[in-house]
Amino acid sequence: MKQFILDPGVVDLFPDVQINVMTLQGIDNHIQADKLDYFQTLLDEGTKAAQQFITVEPFRENPVVDQWRQAFRQFKTKKGARATTEALLKRVSQGKTFSPIMPLVDIYNSVSLKYGASCGGEDVDAIVGDMHQGIAKGGESFLPYGETEDMPALSGEVCYLDNKGAVCRCFNWRESQRTELTEATTNPILVIESINREQAKRADSAIIELQKLCDDFFKVEGTLQKVTADNRAVVISE
Repeated sequence: MKQFILDPGVVDLFPDVQINVMTLQGIDNHIQADKLDYFQTLLDEGTKAAQQFITVEPFRENPVVDQWRQAFRQFKTKKGARATTEALLKRVSQGKTFSPIMPLVDIYNSVSLKYGASCGGEDVDAIVGDMHQGIAKGGESFLPYGETEDMPALSGEVCYLDNKGAVCRCFNWRESQRTELTEATTNPILVIESINREQAKRADSAIIELQKLCDDFFKVEGTLQKVTADNRAVVISE
């Protein structure tokens, strides 16, 4: 059995932290050429909806962006680290578009854009032991996507961790090659992160849409759970 566990150190920093969790079993995440138009439409609709979160200048003063920047100031981060939500919204603010990558990533990116929510995902089968959202001791092994050299976690950094090292650093800033979603992933965990009540309300709606989109495409109904200060552990794999 594997669990997803919210560690006390994260709760101390963010008392209202909430992680909406969805697990899926037995999906086919391979890219399908005849479905690319479907995913392009999802991403385009998400991009259009994201405009509601970009209403002021400068960009950094938009509430969703500012909230996550303030959150990142409360723990140790690598210079230049930004919340995944900010990275997506920044592209929208610059007039850039999104192209399909693979089914799961396209689905959660479209939801992230539409709800201004911080979404991410990992391959449950690649997780070693339990998966934690916790505070790194420092030095936990981490080989990020697109890199060839280890970039260990920093002491005091909020990370997703397992028994082998860091899974994803600075909430969902960068993920490990070891646990990332691939076309071969059949049993994923998807998360939507919130650090205040307003974000949590949007996340509760976003996870329902995420579940529906996955059910429609993969024909597999995702299992929804919620991790908070009052419910810090859920089972993600039997």
